[in-house]
Amino acid sequence: MPDKLDRRKKYTRMVLKDSLIQLMNEKTFSSITVKEVCALADINRSTFYTHFTDVHDLLYSIEEEIIEEMNKYLNAFNFIVEEESIQMTEQLLVYIKDRKEIFEALLENNTGTSFEKRVMDIARLFLINKTDTANIDAASYLSTFIVSGAIHVIKDWLLNDQTQSPKQMAELISQFCNKGLGAMENEKPRE
Repeated sequence: MPDKLDRRKKYTRMVLKDSLIQLMNEKTFSSITVKEVCALADINRSTFYTHFTDVHDLLYSIEEEIIEEMNKYLNAFNFIVEEESIQMTEQLLVYIKDRKEIFEALLENNTGTSFEKRVMDIARLFLINKTDTANIDAASYLSTFIVSGAIHVIKDWLLNDQTQSPKQMAELISQFCNKGLGAMENEKPRE
């Protein structure tokens, strides 16, 4: 019997999360109500309040789940080895692409939360810990520069319907991070 309750609880939470994401892709977060989420999920409000205190709590739960999964991806690779760095970035991009609707909602919809900042902080800390340098201030600024640039490249990629594959984007991001503007020297001008 407990297994059945756990499955029902997981299902309810999943439906509520999916409903919030769908609504966030249709309207601003600040205008979404518990009533709307429940109607779309076909869940009554008392059930909603059994799991979450309000839509902000539900959103935070979604963000926490994503952050936790991203941490797993980051820690599965050796960032120092460039090939593994590209593989790690590619896997993160595959993860983002598979959850496009969620990431669009979290990164583009003005949620009033700090999801993008939280992602940046995790990635920055990861880079700083993997950087072998005595100058921690320089490593901190460099990680901010790299991570903020990468996040904005990924946001553009999402908005442009991922015309490049995750592998192509991972290679581009790696080139930008490692060579900066020098990565563009070998590019042919567009005609």
